[in-house]
Amino acid sequence: MKRLLLAAAFGLLSISACAKAPASADDAKRAQAAAAAPAETTKPAPGSPEERAVAAIAALNPEVTVDYVGKAPMPGFREAVVGGQVIYVSDDGNYLLFTGAGGGLLDTRTQKNLSEATLGGMRNKLLQTIPAGERIVFAPPNPKHTVTVFTDVECGYCRKMHEEIKQYNAEGIAVEYLAFPRMGIGSEGYNDMVSVWCSPDRKSALTKAKSSGEVESRNCRNTVADQYKVGQSVGLTGTPMIIARDGSQLGGYLPAKALRAALDKLEASDG
Repeated sequence: MKRLLLAAAFGLLSISACAKAPASADDAKRAQAAAAAPAETTKPAPGSPEERAVAAIAALNPEVTVDYVGKAPMPGFREAVVGGQVIYVSDDGNYLLFTGAGGGLLDTRTQKNLSEATLGGMRNKLLQTIPAGERIVFAPPNPKHTVTVFTDVECGYCRKMHEEIKQYNAEGIAVEYLAFPRMGIGSEGYNDMVSVWCSPDRKSALTKAKSSGEVESRNCRNTVADQYKVGQSVGLTGTPMIIARDGSQLGGYLPAKALRAALDKLEASDG
């Protein structure tokens, strides 16, 4: 989740975060081959598409080093290697394309993930299939922001986030939990989450399950399996997964103040 955390902290898709690991074996081979190219390819000619590509990447994060830039296998783009990951930049420097978790098509001028906008609408439609009464909500009076968080009782960062739930509420953030048992339907974690959702006091049961691992076994008609399937459909790759009101994915665990800052920035950019 570090890649996603950095993306949220920067308020955009951080190149350094996305460059932690190649998205695929093909990308890894391409990155190795590109990095082995002559050194002069990293010093593009003034006014060239290569120079615009390097400038676009530096504008997003001046701390990263572009190891290589050259022709891409598709027209209209340059291919760059940053931290071992291949990134594609349009010849005018206005768009950046990369794969992997948090990837997509980035408008370098507005620093917005254009792919995420499409995914956000899809996520919201899917989330609406889970009734409000099926969410376990921890909220302050008159919250400034509301986030949906897919959680698991066994996940370390899920537990850490819940330990700090009062801090999130103090920052004006309402947290609406949905279940995502990481080990899948029918697992011990799944049964524990069913027990939590079947408890007459879900909030207390969830808190106890996360703090002590103790869950009183219960069963009832529930939507835990439905929530798990929605989590898979919205692109969940790990827990916790934080989703803003507009459907944007803000990553995994974020400290309360960092999450508030990310939500404020998101609201301002949408305003």
